[in-house]
Formats: sequence, C-alpha cells, structure tokens
Amino acid sequence: MSKKIGFVGLGTMGFPMAVNLKKAGFEVIGYDAFKGLYEKAKAEGITMVETLKEVAEQADEAIISMVRDYAQNVDITFGENGLLSAEPKNKTLIVMSTLDPQTMNELGKKVEAESNLSLISAAVSGGASGAQAGTLSIMTAGSETIVKSFQPYFDAIGSHTFYYGEDPGNSQVAKLVNNMILGVNMNAVAEGLKLGKHYNLPEEEILNLLKVSTGDSWVVRNWKDVSEWTAETALSVLLKDLIATYNQGIKHNVSMPFNALSSTQLFDSMGKEKPESK
Repeated sequence: MSKKIGFVGLGTMGFPMAVNLKKAGFEVIGYDAFKGLYEKAKAEGITMVETLKEVAEQADEAIISMVRDYAQNVDITFGENGLLSAEPKNKTLIVMSTLDPQTMNELGKKVEAESNLSLISAAVSGGASGAQAGTLSIMTAGSETIVKSFQPYFDAIGSHTFYYGEDPGNSQVAKLVNNMILGVNMNAVAEGLKLGKHYNLPEEEILNLLKVSTGDSWVVRNWKDVSEWTAETALSVLLKDLIATYNQGIKHNVSMPFNALSSTQLFDSMGKEKPESK
C-alpha cells in the first residue's frame, strides 16, 4: 500500500505539486478552503476531504502546507477544527509556504511546543511551470533525519533538494537569496535590452548573444516568459521577496544596495504598471 501524505493548499502551485505526488505513487489526502476545485482534484486521483482534522487523521507521516502566509499556517494548524484537533502524533508538518526567516522559526517553535508534531521548512523555487513539470528546486531546513526520510516526496515534486541546517528559517533565507539575485538580474537584462532598443538592435539577436556569452543567465534563457510576468502574478510575489530581503539586510546590518535598487525599480525596468497600494 502506498503512503498517504496530507496536502493543504491546492492553489496555483499546490495543485500540480499534489498531482505529481499522486503520479509518483503516493495517496494524497487533500484539503483546500476553496471547494470549487474539489472535482478537478478528484479527477486527478486526489482524495479530497472536508476537514483539516481528516487530513491529520489519514496522513501516515507527513502533511504538506502550501498556504499563503504565517497567519494561514497558524490557522490551519491551531485553529478550531485545525490539524491539531485530530491530536496527531509522530507526524511532521512540511511547510512549503514562503515566510520570512524569523517567522518560520517562530512557527517551528510554536508547533513543537504546543503539539506532538514536528516541523520542517521546504521553500520552493521554479514557479507554476516548475510545479507542473515536477522540476522545482526545494530548499529544506529542520531535522536532517526527517528531511532525508522525506526525500521520496521531494523527488516527486522537484529536481533538486538542498539542506540548510536545523533552523526552519534557514530555508527561507536561501529562497530570499535566490529571489534577490533573480530580481537584480531581471533589472539588468531589462535595462540592457532597453539600451539595445534605443539603437534599434533586434532584441532577439541581443538575447542570442547573451545566451552564448558572459551575460547569460536563467533570466536571459527564459526572457520570453519572464517578460510576460505581471503585477497580478509573479512580479508582485518577487517584489514581496525583494522587500523582505531588504528588511533582513537592514535588521542585520548587511549592505545590499543592488537589492534595494532592484526592489524600487522592478516595475519600471520591466515596463509594467505598479500594483495599486492598499
């Protein structure tokens, strides 16, 4: 019999991740606040349940959380009728949400102090396309023994898994580092192409040059997709991470001027409208 893994949060990223776990031979016990996707999930062979308690009861050893933020993680875990209402023991919460490092560490301490669950962090990079293709990069932190024991789960949803130590927040630091470099590089590529355009150089030929020269990068090789990112999708998420990185630098007195500039110029460089402030 295949192992049963719980999965909470079947959104843009979570849904294809859950599907890939199912394809790898695991039985996925799914839950999402939006019941409109239940039929779609069931069609993919995912066992959808009506309560978080059922997720915790039916999962054999692990429950993946792919919800939005700290508040939602606290709610699904500690809230009325949350995961802890099942009084689970000897199981692990795998938080794949993106939180800031301190908040992730606080969540880990809260979970382990107030329940019989363990917690590891497993931030992901690769976007919706990587989630669909099962090629995500997975940045893990927490108990090394637990992380290693769950490698089959990570192999089902990603191509590369990295380990960053015992503190759960370390995986979030790794993700911020990755996304900071992504943001800086996006600004550089956009500005380079802008200069080329001023001189009427064909953009495609500039990109072809970069791909075989020292200006090469993931952004260059995926510029067709990156240039289509909007404020409503990936750009807003990236901006959030750039600002979080900036705040970490201020807090710990780590100078990162390129990140600071990238976080203020991202939308201008990409030629996109900034999201309305709320």
